[in-house]
Amino acid sequence: MESTFSKEIQAGLDQARVDALKRSSRLRVNVDGDILPVLRMWKTGFALEAETPGLRGFVDLYDGSLHLFQCLIIASYDEEGERRYEFKRATAVSEKPAVDFEISEDAPVGLIEDAR
Repeated sequence: MESTFSKEIQAGLDQARVDALKRSSRLRVNVDGDILPVLRMWKTGFALEAETPGLRGFVDLYDGSLHLFQCLIIASYDEEGERRYEFKRATAVSEKPAVDFEISEDAPVGLIEDAR
């Protein structure tokens, strides 16, 4: 069964869905010090409210206070009360710097210089 609603009712339903997504999501985007709530995220992008300003370039994606990704966003489009962004790349953030050599499993943890 297919039902159609007036534009006002559909806009109200879309706004209610967006509000529910904002309350339930911990994801945030940090853009030059501005923190914007992420409504939802998928493998190749994320969605913000349609009223948010257009974003381009690098953004930092957080789950609460945990820094998840540094993302390069390139495309956006509006759909169903959301502004959807697509990643060109999303680099996972690590607490340790990347190493350019193999670390063997039996490598020493520390160096003891004098064991007297």
